[in-house]
Amino acid sequence: MTIDAADAAANSACVLRDLLETQAASRPDAPYAVFGDGTIWSFAETLAQTRRTAAGLHHAGLRQGDRLLIALPNGPDMLRVWFAANYLGAIAVPVNAAYRGGLLERVATNAGAALIVATADFIARLADVDRGTLATAIVFGDHLPAIPGLDALPASVLDGHGDAPPAPPLPIAPHDVQCILYTSGTTGPSKGVMCSYRHIHEAGRAVYFMTADDRYMVNLPMYHVAGILPCVLMLGLGGSVAVIERFRTDEFWDTVARTRATFVILLGVMTSYVLNLPPSDAERTSTLRHIIVQPLDTDALRLRERFSFDVYTSFNMTEISIPIISAPNPTIAGSCGRQRAGAEVRVVDGNDYEVPHGTVGELILRMDQPWTIAHGYWRDAEATARAWRNGWFHTGDAFKRDAEGNFYFVDRLKDTIRRRGENISSFEVEAEVLAHPAVREAAAVAVPSELSESEVLVVLSLQPGASLDPAELLAFLRPRLPYFMIPRYLRIVPDLPKTPTQKIEKHVLRGQGLSAEGMWDREAAGISIRRDG
Repeated sequence: MTIDAADAAANSACVLRDLLETQAASRPDAPYAVFGDGTIWSFAETLAQTRRTAAGLHHAGLRQGDRLLIALPNGPDMLRVWFAANYLGAIAVPVNAAYRGGLLERVATNAGAALIVATADFIARLADVDRGTLATAIVFGDHLPAIPGLDALPASVLDGHGDAPPAPPLPIAPHDVQCILYTSGTTGPSKGVMCSYRHIHEAGRAVYFMTADDRYMVNLPMYHVAGILPCVLMLGLGGSVAVIERFRTDEFWDTVARTRATFVILLGVMTSYVLNLPPSDAERTSTLRHIIVQPLDTDALRLRERFSFDVYTSFNMTEISIPIISAPNPTIAGSCGRQRAGAEVRVVDGNDYEVPHGTVGELILRMDQPWTIAHGYWRDAEATARAWRNGWFHTGDAFKRDAEGNFYFVDRLKDTIRRRGENISSFEVEAEVLAHPAVREAAAVAVPSELSESEVLVVLSLQPGASLDPAELLAFLRPRLPYFMIPRYLRIVPDLPKTPTQKIEKHVLRGQGLSAEGMWDREAAGISIRRDG
């Protein structure tokens, strides 16, 4: 097999093995990865760690095209094992470290991997589920779980088999699968998204304002696209990443100061957490220059008022490559930005006909270059065909677009509530609930009605030290929402259930329904809200 000059250039631009070799040769001593404990890897050290670990994985039987399950926390071991798998031409399959039971079984059997690298606690959970083809586990921890049919090896095997593995039999191509990322499953079973090297590279390129002088804080888990993307982006730019185990509100500014990060993403309630921190010296001397917030709500707009960094917003999901992103410091709450170069984005009805500006429909998209979004769901042809129909990827998200080209997220289509003939955006209900100063986070979901269709339940948590009477909240919402969107049921909880990427798990709240403790019903309280006018 031969590769022409154009193919070779494409490889060096996005294939991780080639990127790492190139940067280690051109800037060997420049820092690439800064870890939470203060450890710093240069590009040369990152390559050395990757090669040595790849030699260990090769000895354990991993080959080009194989899948490698990885369940490790953010840190040096996670980075080197992932990079080593790709260095061999294998497919990295990072797994949510919280998975257990049916979720874990779904991933283990769907991935079809023979080898897993994980912590001892995670490996122990495999004893209770169908492991599919898993035969060998490389274990980080003080003990090796004894599971019949699963050969457990200590993590030291990754370091004892030389400084470099054999070269992969075939050149690694930009369209080869780099990783399979399992979606969070907030609306259904997790699906394995197949992400090529070119797809992840393209998603990184969309963050157009980043340069080699930036340090991207990886504060989201590295089994999520928002944890994978920054490592690839900064590798290509010759910049650096600050890899921390997880986002901790009370340590946020100290972590920025310690790692000298210049960029971070804040998702969901993370924005209000940071905004509610008291002023500090670390904040005033911060190295942060840019920040992406999702969604662009009132708290996000207040960030710019308090801090000196540039604020951006965007829309993305695992399957795509940030097709919508804003200019610096957008001012329209609820907007996600505009279509970027290379992406074609439409808002359509149920038959894929484009709807007029201002009308809600489903967001669909395609790219002008091949392999720059995911190309399917692993071993799920039906879900792939359903999402990639008519030549467009269907996001499953309700959006609208204005005449100036700004896109606005309305809701997940499956989260839309229909009450007595009216369609209700849970996102819009939540936005008004969150406008109350006592409310920290909120989720609106549909629950069964004794009449027909659904009623609206809002589950919320409060700001520290705050209290709130449900009737007071309804009085606050009455002038802000149409009568049919005013929730019937309210429940106040300490915290809402969330995925590790801070997405509220609405399916959990729907599953709890009206039987959960602390449910308040305005009808039972004698508060009736009728049609306006």
